[in-house]
Amino acid sequence: MLYTTMNSPRGELLLVGDETAIRGLHFPGDRFALAQRYRSAREPFATARAQLDQYFAGERTRFDLPIDLEGPAFHRRVWEALLTIPYGETRSYGQIAAQIGDPSAARAVGYANGRNPIAIVVPCHRVIGADGSLTGYGGGLECKRTLLDLEAGVLSLTA
Repeated sequence: MLYTTMNSPRGELLLVGDETAIRGLHFPGDRFALAQRYRSAREPFATARAQLDQYFAGERTRFDLPIDLEGPAFHRRVWEALLTIPYGETRSYGQIAAQIGDPSAARAVGYANGRNPIAIVVPCHRVIGADGSLTGYGGGLECKRTLLDLEAGVLSLTA
């Protein structure tokens, strides 16, 4: 497994993957310890880095990257549902639960959302509380607000 880091307007990001797919995108914090198990390499991540830079510049609304979502089947269903949330829009945990065919699983959706291994690309930041409130986010609520504001066109970020 390989990794690289990149600067972003929200701090240094950790990208994990191999020559075929992105398997992780993490904000600063405990998950950076993961990199100690991997080998540093920049080249396999060139496209991902470029697309993330374009996203933060407000020039990209969809990612076109090979990703590999590893996790329990329920989590993968949630993460696949997150990929259907359009840029600039949000969904509630209950809406995602209904979308995957389990309307009573809003809490379980929240749990799976919090374990999304590929932040930003798999847009877990687009999931909010039923009342419109911002709820937990691996990068912190300020980061979640920043990403949502960027996508709403009310904020411009530069790396």
